[in-house]
Amino acid sequence: MTTTTFLTFVGDQCGKAVEAISFYTSIFPNSEIKSIKKYSEGEAGGTPELIKYGVFTLNGTDYMVSESNYNHAWSFTPAVSLFICDNSDDLIRTLFEKLSSNGGQVMVPLDSYKGDGDYGFGKKFGWCQDKYGISWQFVLTE
Repeated sequence: MTTTTFLTFVGDQCGKAVEAISFYTSIFPNSEIKSIKKYSEGEAGGTPELIKYGVFTLNGTDYMVSESNYNHAWSFTPAVSLFICDNSDDLIRTLFEKLSSNGGQVMVPLDSYKGDGDYGFGKKFGWCQDKYGISWQFVLTE
């Protein structure tokens, strides 16, 4: 059995999946776009410009992606986020800054917790949302 995070780009984010996963794989080490399958002309759920399904890797972990131009009543939510742990302050800071800038938003500043609060995750914690609506949590580990 395998378990994989599946990201579906809908609404205002539909059509931005290639841009998003290209951005993610450019900033995370050991990352790549493994496959992209586009919709066929006239196929339900999308157009030939949209991703029907794809697979990309961030630091060795596979993620799946899709786009749908149906009128969905949902999109990405901060209730589900990608949780990143690393022992490099520079890497955590760089990723956090790149993901939270250019239309993203900081939800919990990276320097707001330095191990003396109630989070209990690690030496440093931060939470942001990127410009595509994906939420990311970062922890600096020992």
